[in-house]
Amino acid sequence: MNNKNYWISSVASLCVFSGGLALAEEDGKAVYEKTCVACHGAGVAGAPKLGDVALWKDRIAKGMDALFESSINGVQGYTGFMPAKGGNVNLTDDEVKAAVTYMVEQCTDC
Repeated sequence: MNNKNYWISSVASLCVFSGGLALAEEDGKAVYEKTCVACHGAGVAGAPKLGDVALWKDRIAKGMDALFESSINGVQGYTGFMPAKGGNVNLTDDEVKAAVTYMVEQCTDC
């Protein structure tokens, strides 16, 4: 094998690998900015606004598993409605969990 063929093979492998990275799941902030902000940015339909201690404190007290469950499957609450996965059925459960974790982390006084 000459060095020229080996280099082409290595570059092709690298391109396939890096292409796979583009398909990786998004981080919580990116998911929030693409999907969740539509309601959680303005408090639409009773959604707790990002960083609003009064609205997040009781929800966070129920635990992350409860927040994940509500976010993934949707919930009809006393203050409003959240569709499953925030209405974005293309999100994976892990992406939803990442977004929820991001939102909880923004509530520093909760």
